[in-house]
Amino acid sequence: MNKPAFAVWLTGLPGAGKSVISEELRKRLEEKHINVYLLRMDNMRNYVTPEPKYTDDERQLIYNAFSFTTKLLVENGVNVIMDATGNLRKYRKLAKKIIPNYLEIFIKCPLKLAIKREVKRKDTKEAPEEIYEKALQDEAENVPGLQAEYEQPKHPDVIVQSDKLDIQESAAKIFEEVQNRFEFIRKKIS
Repeated sequence: MNKPAFAVWLTGLPGAGKSVISEELRKRLEEKHINVYLLRMDNMRNYVTPEPKYTDDERQLIYNAFSFTTKLLVENGVNVIMDATGNLRKYRKLAKKIIPNYLEIFIKCPLKLAIKREVKRKDTKEAPEEIYEKALQDEAENVPGLQAEYEQPKHPDVIVQSDKLDIQESAAKIFEEVQNRFEFIRKKIS
């Protein structure tokens, strides 16, 4: 039997801080000798759809693959941090349904701040560059928060207000929830 594992999905607008918070969370977990895989939607998208069009059908396909991949990892004892916008609730609902030991983390950020952060971002970690700027100039379509709706989670396990908390505080809040929720993690840490 495989050891128990968990998945946490950090969802929020592009530029909300998901990637930097994910990195910090991974660092905190690994400092406690908890191995974790950071699965980024942008990396996966580049392999599954090398020339993405960001259509509704394509998004559905890629989010199904994202959730299914996470499910397989968790079922095989791999802890996963999921870094993805997941702009529609149905994507996250599927993940919650199929992934054992799943937490949904909403990285809440005002759109204006997310746009400002995204413009300043130097390392996009394979994410599309300058997506808000391109969307505002009609050079990109279906950008969550602008042309595509971002459906905020109705009942996330944790809300992190990234405009009020810094990266370390945000990761600490999520780390605390992981400890509180999963006994197998508490046992490993203590």
